[in-house]
Amino acid sequence: MHYQPTGEPRLTVQRCILKLPAGYFGMVLGIIGMGLAWRYAPTVWAIPRWPGEFLVGTAIALWLFLMSAFLWRLVRHPWSVRAEMHNPVQSSFVSLAPATTMLVAIGVLPWLRPLAVGLFVTGAAVQLLYAAWQSAGLWRGNHPKEATTPGLYLPTVACNFISAMACGALGWHEAGVLFLGAGLFSWLSLEPAILQRLRNDGAMPESSRASIGIQLAPALVACSAWLSVNGGVGDTLACLLFGYGLLQLLFMLRLASWYLAMPFSVAFWSFSFGVSALATTSLHLVAAYPNDIYRWLAPALFIFSNTVIGVLIIRTRILLAQGRLLMRERGPVDETQEEH
Repeated sequence: MHYQPTGEPRLTVQRCILKLPAGYFGMVLGIIGMGLAWRYAPTVWAIPRWPGEFLVGTAIALWLFLMSAFLWRLVRHPWSVRAEMHNPVQSSFVSLAPATTMLVAIGVLPWLRPLAVGLFVTGAAVQLLYAAWQSAGLWRGNHPKEATTPGLYLPTVACNFISAMACGALGWHEAGVLFLGAGLFSWLSLEPAILQRLRNDGAMPESSRASIGIQLAPALVACSAWLSVNGGVGDTLACLLFGYGLLQLLFMLRLASWYLAMPFSVAFWSFSFGVSALATTSLHLVAAYPNDIYRWLAPALFIFSNTVIGVLIIRTRILLAQGRLLMRERGPVDETQEEH
């Protein structure tokens, strides 16, 4: 143990740690979302269920790895987590940790309900506490306008919609409606401010530009949440939300040359949850309206969603092979706490 003379300032050293920001949990969102779509697809078409179980299992394994790394940073290198929580842009992505925890709860529900309940309760409690700290903290008027990105949807919109989905899966429909209401009105209050920023306050910096993919998600995830709490009934409200989601998809296609001009990074997984929700909701609607327009839309959108998720997986594997996925960062460590 290093000796520290009385009265002298404590020394610090630089330690390298594996850089796995909370935004990496976005990979779990897309993979498990696509897995849940595949789980439901055999109820509509004569296709196997095993791809869904494989994708869900893969997502859970990835979540375990990322959650272990996040908790390790929180305990051993809390400065790293604090830096994300206090960053105007990155702080919203920290909420992906409890959000994916609740999706994992949905994933394990057919296998082990008590575990699913425990994961959901933990994830829901953490997401509410974090939203109260992070999102309410923005009301003090110090949030920079350049940090007003679609990432702001994550703590209060995405997390509450996912909470509603989990409640529906667990059979707690009344509680699910409460979470759905929290997510729905948070979405409606945030969207004007975010669209104002996108339209009128200058181009988003390249470091944040890929987050525009989150704009695809709210309507489609809201549709999934509503279908979860209403027993899977493809009603008029579900169709309305799905229609707005399709409009957002057209906008994303229109802007493709703008955001695809950037080098690929994990940030492009921001498109994945909306894309997987696109597949899930189209399947529910074709089940409700088998002879309507959805019989043409659902197969095309299902193929499109799988293609996008597949491309994201392949490009991410390339990043991993190039050594650009798992990188290290340096940060201060109190030398007096180092044992040799």
